[in-house]
Amino acid sequence: MNFDPFNIGNVPVGGPVPFFILGPCSMESEKFSWEMARSLKEIADRTGIHFIFKASFDKANRTSVDAFRGPGVHEGCRILGEIGKELGVPVTTDIHTAEQAEIAAEHIDLLQIPAFLCRQTDLLEAAAKTGRAVNVKKGQFLAPLDTVNIAGKMRAFGCERFLITERGTTFGYNNLVVDMRSLYWMRKEGLPVIFDATHSVQRPGGLGGATGGDGELAPVLARAAVATGLEGLFMEVHSDPANAVSDGPNQIPLEFIEDLLVRLIAIQHASH
Repeated sequence: MNFDPFNIGNVPVGGPVPFFILGPCSMESEKFSWEMARSLKEIADRTGIHFIFKASFDKANRTSVDAFRGPGVHEGCRILGEIGKELGVPVTTDIHTAEQAEIAAEHIDLLQIPAFLCRQTDLLEAAAKTGRAVNVKKGQFLAPLDTVNIAGKMRAFGCERFLITERGTTFGYNNLVVDMRSLYWMRKEGLPVIFDATHSVQRPGGLGGATGGDGELAPVLARAAVATGLEGLFMEVHSDPANAVSDGPNQIPLEFIEDLLVRLIAIQHASH
C-alpha cells in the first residue's frame, strides 16, 4: 500500500483490517431500508467490523424499461442521511449525473460511480469537487491497469479520498469473470481497492428481461479476495433475496451474512 490512509466517517481505509460495504441493492421502501440498516448495524457491532451502509435510490441501468427504479435522488438521499445519523454509520449510494453529485453530497459520506460510468469525466469531476470520498467501480470493459487513468482524473480534480472497485470483467455474452490478479495489480499502483463480491457473480441480462446470477459463488469469491488482499469488501445483502425487486439472484441472504463475515475476518487474520 502506498496511498495515504484516510477515513470515511468513522471507517478507516488503509488500516490493518478491511472494511465492509453492506446493504440491499435497491431502496425498496423507507421501512425496508431502515430494517436492513438496523439489522446490519447489529451484526457489525457483534462481529466488530467497520461498516458502511449501502442502498441505491435509483437503479438507472436496469435491463428492462419496466424494472423498478427507486425513490429518486432527493427522497433516497434524505432517507440514507437520516439512517446514517441515527445509527452512527457512514452511508453510500450510486450517482448517475453531475447534478446528482451535489444533491447527494449533502447526505452521503461515500459517492459511488457505477461501472458503466467510470470514464465519464464530468461525473468524476462533479463527485470529486463535492469533497466527499468517491468509490469508482471499474467498468466491466476495462483492464486493471486502465484504472490508473481514472485515478489520474480524480487526483487532477483534487480528490485523494477515492477507491477503485473490482466487480468482474465481461466474459462473452451474459457472463462475467473475476481475475484476482487485478486486485494485486491495482494495489501495486498505489490504489485503494474494494472487491464487489455480489455484482461479480451477475449474469447481465441473463434472464432475458432481468439480470441473473450465481449468488452461491459470492461468498467463494469474497473469501478469495480477502486472502489476496484489499482495503474493503462490498456485498449486497437482502432479507428475502427471492423476492427482491432487483438483483435478487446475486444478493446474500441476511441470515447468512454474519457467519460469512466471521469467516472472512478469520481468513484475513490468517493471510496477513
